[in-house]
Amino acid sequence: MTINIVLDTNILVSALLANGPPATIIDLVADGKLTPFYNDVIISEYWDVLWRPKFGFHSLQISRMVDAIVRIGVAVEINRSEIFPMKDEDDRVFYNVAKASHSFLITGNIKHFPPEPFILSPADFLKKYHYL
Repeated sequence: MTINIVLDTNILVSALLANGPPATIIDLVADGKLTPFYNDVIISEYWDVLWRPKFGFHSLQISRMVDAIVRIGVAVEINRSEIFPMKDEDDRVFYNVAKASHSFLITGNIKHFPPEPFILSPADFLKKYHYL
């Protein structure tokens, strides 16, 4: 049985920058233990952010990661959007996909989201499911 997750873009960036909880989460996705949920807006943001020159990621790294998420994951259509103030409106799509798919939202920016039990930092998620 796998656990459903939505990955905020900062998790992918952190996983490519260093070993740590975000990289462990990406490894768990690759191992089939976590199922990522996404929509077209999320995938587009992944590509846009990961290609930024300031990160200097290799195109093969980016392609492998995003292609794996699409291949392993599940696309979700959002029928309704939650209405409440968000610190960063670009984050709303991650929240809405997580709600629609009954998934955990894993983010390094907990403060950008409303306090909900399904929104976890990478370290808290790994502790909760005994992956650390």
